[in-house]
Parts: sequence; structure tokens; C-alpha cells
Amino acid sequence: MAYFLDSPISFLHDPLSLFFLAVIAVVALPAFVYSIGYLERYPRSKRIEGHILFAAFVLSMAAVVTLDHAFAFLVAWEIMSLTSYFLVLFERENELSIQAATIYVIMTHAGTAFLIAAFLMFYRFAGSFDFQAIKIACQTMPAQTKNIIFIFLLIGFGTKAGIVPLHIWLPYAHPQAPSHISSLMSGVMIKTAVYGILRFIITILGADTTWWGILIMILAAISCLVGIIYALMENNIKKLLAYSSIENMGIILFGVGACMFFLSKGWTMLAVLSLIAGLYHLINHAIFKGLLFLGSGSIYHATGTLNIEKQGGLIHRMPYTAGTFLVGSVAIAGLPPLNGFLSEWLTFQTFFLGATQGNGGIKVLFGLCAAILALTSGLAAACFVKAFGITFLGLPRSKHSQDAKKSPAAMKLGMLFLSILIFVFSFGACFIIRKLTSICGHITGINTDAMNFTVNNLTVTPWASKGIYLSTPAIAAVLSTIMLVAGSAIYFILCRRKNIIYNTWDCGYYKLGARNEYTATAYSKPFRILFSFFLLPHRRTKKIWESFYHVKSFSYETGTTSIFKKYAYKPFLNAIFGSAELIKRMQAGSIHIYIGYIFITIILLLIFKDRF
Repeated sequence: MAYFLDSPISFLHDPLSLFFLAVIAVVALPAFVYSIGYLERYPRSKRIEGHILFAAFVLSMAAVVTLDHAFAFLVAWEIMSLTSYFLVLFERENELSIQAATIYVIMTHAGTAFLIAAFLMFYRFAGSFDFQAIKIACQTMPAQTKNIIFIFLLIGFGTKAGIVPLHIWLPYAHPQAPSHISSLMSGVMIKTAVYGILRFIITILGADTTWWGILIMILAAISCLVGIIYALMENNIKKLLAYSSIENMGIILFGVGACMFFLSKGWTMLAVLSLIAGLYHLINHAIFKGLLFLGSGSIYHATGTLNIEKQGGLIHRMPYTAGTFLVGSVAIAGLPPLNGFLSEWLTFQTFFLGATQGNGGIKVLFGLCAAILALTSGLAAACFVKAFGITFLGLPRSKHSQDAKKSPAAMKLGMLFLSILIFVFSFGACFIIRKLTSICGHITGINTDAMNFTVNNLTVTPWASKGIYLSTPAIAAVLSTIMLVAGSAIYFILCRRKNIIYNTWDCGYYKLGARNEYTATAYSKPFRILFSFFLLPHRRTKKIWESFYHVKSFSYETGTTSIFKKYAYKPFLNAIFGSAELIKRMQAGSIHIYIGYIFITIILLLIFKDRF
């Protein structure tokens, strides 16, 4: 241990660490309050276990974003991974929880292996695990070595972030964890990977290579599209939210990747603006995704199911949960005037300004990124219309929703806190952007004193002498005013009319019920057809005949095929199992063969000793 702790361990308190500490606190506090009510249905011993693991999880995340020693960072990273593993395994009697926890722990340790490799390469050049010593050593590090370390760090942190194609664990783990833990994992834990990218790639390694930023932007674009397309297909509300987290991580990495690209080009003002957009969306996503996971837990607590096909009509039985879930849905869909729209609009403006710089290739790059972001924003809006509408509106589709009960006060308080924060981060954009400016200046090493962020027009315009003028608060105010005036006018017109109560024309049908309502599967079918080349949909029908002329029952089942599982992970696992079988044959049980293995190993070490 003394060998690895080559220098004293201290805690960082720079703007980057303090920002991520604030993100952790913003989600952890309401999640803890929420957990008091959520864990009521568990035995006392289980509640104590849950609170202890919760505290360890939060403290380990805080340690990850504050330690200034690479070895200590890895220890905290591992504690964070293990505590979250046990929290995914919280309901260990459930076979799905065991499967999800196994997939998660395998993937997270695979990512950690790449981080260890990167840190060992840092140590080889710096002779120390201290961040400052590593940063100094990186200034004279060969470019080829930097590229290798960058790839290792990207894979290691990308696995935790859930970027495609390293996302396979995320839709398994998040639905199985308790909902307040899901809000922490999706709202905060996967953001520690962004901290790692900012700390180790931008501030320590130095983002001076153009293709690094381009690669991150490409992965971000793929993650955006894949995440939201799979989210649209999901009927399990927590899986839907998990896939949505992949999409939102893509939006965050759009800002980070663009920042790295601009830094490599020396375009300092655009680098700061793009990083502001990324960090603004990071904290926005932490808030509204935390709220939505808490809302999904409230639904599960009330109905006992996460399948939105079995929900319906919950707005009448759970009006409080419906209201807070609606706020989160509007925010995550990127609709004005809430905070999700503001950070996405800043990202759009970054792309528009980036497209005005450089040659045709740069214009194409940022033009495509803007188009992909626009597409994913539209799909996200459609996704959360489905999530809210099918769950809360209409008639109850099952006994689960028919007998739904209201959530405890502690759960309501946690959701209310995050709902209020959404409005704070929506209408306090000027103050927030001003604070983010200095944080981004510290991260990038750029003097931001001359960059004044004020409200001017409805566009973002960089001025060399006057700073950058941002529009998002103005847009929010204008759109809010328009919506208020339009809503008041509609209400005034409708109130002047005499109300006549009568039955709606139902095409001759008698007593339409829940079975006549639009379903989640039917809602997503147009998108399933549109993206069939990627989703590889399949369906199965079954008829049971009562007689030659009459059908007794008819069942219809549809689903999609994950191309990543089918064409990447499954062949890889088959290769591992095949290798294991081959190695198993070498274990023949003969002492003579084992001695031969040792002899061959010694000979090989003597031959190649000079190369190590």
C-alpha cells in the first residue's frame, strides 16, 4: 500500500470538484427523504441495510470527485461500483435482480481494468499517482502514448457513462435498483464518468488533439439516437428512463466533445460556450431524471407494477405524482420554458456557431450533430408523451391501477423538492450561466473575465470585445408570456360558453372501456416500423379455436432485437466460453502435465526477460 501511496492524499476543492459535489447533493438529499417512505414496506433489517448502503454510495461518489491521488481515486471508484452493485442486488430473492447485478458488475470491472491500465501508464511517466505530478509529466509525453491513454480512459469512463456500445448494463441495472437508488445512479453516478473525462483528459492529459473531440461527438450522436429509439419501444417505465439516460449522456458529451474540438483549434470562446452547454445539461438531467425515477417508484409503490400497459387513469388516484411527473416529462422532452429546453438550446447554438467556423468538413460535422440533436429532441418529446399519457390518462387498464394508493408524505416531499429545482434552474438561467462560466474557465484554463454572459437577443452571438450574449432566459420569458396569454384567452372564451353535458359519439359502440384505449405498443408502432432496419422487430400470434368457426382467444406478442447483444456481446461471450472449454481440457489432473506447464513458463520468462 505504501508503494502506491507515494504522496500524501488530500481533497480537491477547485470549481470542478465543487460543481460535482453540488450535483451529488442536489439529488442525494431529496432521494434520502424519499427513501424514508419508499422503504417502509421492507422489514426493519432491510431498511437499515438500505440506508447504510445509500450513505456509503453517496460518500464514495463524493470521494471520487474530490480525491487528488490516482490510486485513491481508483479505490473510491471501486467502492462506488461495489455499493451500487449491492444496491442493484437489494431484492436478491428476485432472479432478475441477480442477473442485472451480474451484468453490471462485469461491465463496471471491465471498464475499471482500462482505467487501471491508463493510470499505470501515467505512473510510468510521472513516477507518482499525484494529479499535479501526472499533469506535469503529460506536457512532455509522446503523442502516441497520449492517444493510447485517451482510448483507455474513454473506454473506462465510457462504460460507467453508458455510452453506446458500452451501454448494455444500464437498462438492466437501473430498473432493478430501488427507485431512489435509480435516481442516484442515473442522475449522479453515471455523471462521475463525465468528471473523469474532464479531470483526466481535458485538465491533466490536455485536449490538444482534434480527433479526440470528433470521436466523442460521434459516440455522443450514436448514443443519442440509440438511447431514445430504444426508450420509445419500452413499456417498462424504469427501462424507458434508463434508455433515456443514454440519450441524455449523449447530449452532455456533445458539449464535452465540442469543447475538446474547439480547444484543439484554439477557439477559446466556443470551447467555453460548448462546455457551459454540456455542464448545464448535466445538472439539468440530474434533476429531472432524478425526479422521474422517484415518480416511477411512486407508481410502483402504488400499483405494484412498472408496466405502463397495465396503468392508466392514475392522474385521478395519484394527482400529486402525476403533477410532478408531468413537470419532469416536459423538462426532459426539451420543451420550453423549462430547463431541459435551455441547455439543449445552448447546445444547438454551439453547433450553429461551430458550423460557421473553418472548412467544409467542420460545417458538415456540426450540421450533422445539430440535425441528430433535433431528431432526438423530437423523439424524446414523443417518448414522454407516451410515458405520461399512457400511464396517467384514460381509464385504468388493470386492477393494479384501479386499486392504486397515494404515496407517503416523505416520497411526495422528495419529488416536490426536485420539481421546484426544475423551475429554479429554468428561470434562474442568467445566474447559473454566470457561475458555469468561471467553472468552465477553470476546467479549460481559459480566462473568462472578458466573457460577459447577458441577455440580449433570441440568438447566441459571440462578440470579441463585449463577450457572449445568450438568449435562453429571454426565450423562456417570451414563450412563457405567450403561453400564459394564449391559455388565458382560451379559458376566457370557453368559460363564456354554456356547458352542455352529453355523451360523445362512439360509432355505435356501447360502454367503451379500457380495452378500447390506445396502448403503449400501438403508440410506438409507427416508430418501430420507421426504424425496423435497426430494431429488427419480431411478432408472434396465437389463436385458440373454440370451434371450427369461432376463435376462443387470440394473443399477440411483439418485440425488438438488440443488435448489440446479437452481433457484439453474444459472439464475444461465446468466444470466451469456447476459450474456457479449451483451457478446461488443459486441466487434465496429471501432476506431470502441471510440472510441464511450470517448466515451459520458466523457459519463456528466461527467453523474454529482457523485453519486460
